[in-house]
Amino acid sequence: MGLKDSVKAKLAQAEDKVSDLARQHGDKVQHGIDKAAKAVDERTKGKYSEKIHAGTDKAKGAMDRLAHREGPETGDAATPTRPEGPPPAS
Repeated sequence: MGLKDSVKAKLAQAEDKVSDLARQHGDKVQHGIDKAAKAVDERTKGKYSEKIHAGTDKAKGAMDRLAHREGPETGDAATPTRPEGPPPAS
């Protein structure tokens, strides 16, 4: 096994662990994302609200994708969901 294969195997294990944690604690992480966004929005006095909300939506979408990845206990991949909100601007 070469170095590249070894690194890939370790990354796959890490991805499984992160995906499992996202499934277990996704609601807590999303609550933390909302709380952080609110704090930043208040400190910037709403000046960057649109950017903060866009970043929050992207972070929540990433959490959803992580939580729906194939995990060691599920055996199959779930269909990824699209985050709620307006479609991304092109």
